[in-house]
Amino acid sequence: MLPVAGVPFLTHLLVKARDAGADHIVLSTSYRAEVFREEYGDGSALGLDLDYVTEEEPLGTGGGIRNVADRLRGGPDAPVLIFNGDVLSGHDIRAQLRRHAEIEAAVTLHLVEVADARAFGCVPLDADGRVVAFYEKSPQPVTNLVNAGCYVFRRSVIDTIPAGRVVSVERETFPALLDGGAVVVGHVDTAYWLDLGTPAAFVAGCRDLVLGRVASSALTGVHGESLVLDGAEIADDAALVGGTTVGRGCRVGSGAVLDGAVLFDGASVGRDARLAGTIVGRGAVIGDGCILEDVVVGDDAHVGAGNQLRDGARVWTGVTLPDGAVRLG
Repeated sequence: MLPVAGVPFLTHLLVKARDAGADHIVLSTSYRAEVFREEYGDGSALGLDLDYVTEEEPLGTGGGIRNVADRLRGGPDAPVLIFNGDVLSGHDIRAQLRRHAEIEAAVTLHLVEVADARAFGCVPLDADGRVVAFYEKSPQPVTNLVNAGCYVFRRSVIDTIPAGRVVSVERETFPALLDGGAVVVGHVDTAYWLDLGTPAAFVAGCRDLVLGRVASSALTGVHGESLVLDGAEIADDAALVGGTTVGRGCRVGSGAVLDGAVLFDGASVGRDARLAGTIVGRGAVIGDGCILEDVVVGDDAHVGAGNQLRDGARVWTGVTLPDGAVRLG
């Protein structure tokens, strides 16, 4: 639910599924489940029919999928799209669905090639594009093709996942399908793809959406060096570049330069401050002349004038740094 380019990230994912032809979506929720229903209701505002299922106890990637099976409406051979909730992707979902149908696969996985696969699940393929194995986060990856977090399941396959217990699709469901001779195929797509699991990746995703490097119909017509939301006050000589997002009710002072920064609602940046690749939380205050590079500032924190923070520094929620107290880097 974090705003990415001014819109809750899940909204980008929901409209992507809608644009690919989905009309009924089930949200599998757990932590703070109520915020999803409060935001989206029945989904009609997005042109969707939304259902919600909450896990009382965490069930893992496979158990969570099985837990929503009774809300699915298709027959046993119907394709069911399944998305991880933290991936920003420009891949062609319709092409993935076509490949799934043409091969009559049990499961079709979206795969991407990455430079360093150690942090991801590796998925080697044979010459026909069929999956031959799954390797979760290996220190010595056998391939640079990794699980990109979007699957097409045949509905009947979901019904075979054990109900009511923790199940991992990567460690249990997929290997069992391969052992049983099921057709599991990879759909390799070279389009934009980003796992938003770190602050740096979150900033990159915001920048890329604002700059138009990846499209989202939730942001139709919004491309440029910056995105400034309603009620923000920007000094005439401030510079907002690099895909910066400025939230509602923010204030940016004279001479400030924001390069690829993300300001949440109500944040304030003082005169002549310099922010690059930095996240500023709701209601936080950045004092005059500060330099922040690749920093995360928590909600309602106060960074006094003249501080310099770099290289992944964190200012926790509600913390106050006195004027000129910190020089890092």
